[in-house]
Amino acid sequence: MHAADTKAGNYGLADTHIHLEKYEPEQIAAMLEEFRAVDGEFVVAVSMDLESARRTEALAERYPNLVRPAYGFHPEQPLPSAEDEEALFAWMQEQASLSVESPESKLPLSRMTAVGEVGLPYYTRLEANERGETLDEDGYVRLLERFIMFAAKHDLPVILHAVYEDADIACDLLERHRVKRAHFHWFKGSESTVNRMIANGYCISFTPDLLYEEEIRALARLYPTRLVMTETDGPWPFEGSFEGRTTHPSMTEAVCREWAKLHGLTQQDARRQLIENARLFYGRHSLDD
Repeated sequence: MHAADTKAGNYGLADTHIHLEKYEPEQIAAMLEEFRAVDGEFVVAVSMDLESARRTEALAERYPNLVRPAYGFHPEQPLPSAEDEEALFAWMQEQASLSVESPESKLPLSRMTAVGEVGLPYYTRLEANERGETLDEDGYVRLLERFIMFAAKHDLPVILHAVYEDADIACDLLERHRVKRAHFHWFKGSESTVNRMIANGYCISFTPDLLYEEEIRALARLYPTRLVMTETDGPWPFEGSFEGRTTHPSMTEAVCREWAKLHGLTQQDARRQLIENARLFYGRHSLDD
């Protein structure tokens, strides 16, 4: 049994998608301490661009193993210049080539946990359409393919921002480059896309909107329990009982609780399944380590 599972008799929690570097340093320290107090095991801190990635790297060094860094380029922003793109990939190459020793397993681990957040500009395209403009997406697709190729080369998971029809393009690229460890965060999509993702063994994660968004609740009932994780996408704010509250990794506890209800599971069984999924996906532990 993993050490985190013995504390207070609970299985651990994981926030598998959070923009940690967007919080103030004092907030980060307090949040992570509070997260540990409720059996929080780790967070996956994603990046927006090179500068964001460097800030994320610093957090991972300050909070080893608790903060697991992912580096990429968020698609809901203008594409990087050719120079900036090359600088980002050169820096990621350096990070992927460095290793650290896991304090639990004593095995060498890449200093880079995953490629992410990367994907396609669904919401930017909608906004352009509302203005009567057409967004040229070829550059975004090319960049996403480059990130997926990088993940394949370094055997890293990839964390995707790809919803609705964009998810099919992402699936095409993942299949082309034989990348299996794909994590579609805060996913929404058609039944056919969902079935394709399930067949490929891709993971999805649920945010606190699982408590009040029927579209998300329906997806949670459908998606196989072995392919599900928890996230917050903090500091993105939430509604319902979370209205007015700063998004916190500990909100994954409420996500676990609601997911358990949807599947008729005990709270402990739900937490056990979700943390096992997160450990296996991110390659650090299995449940029996």
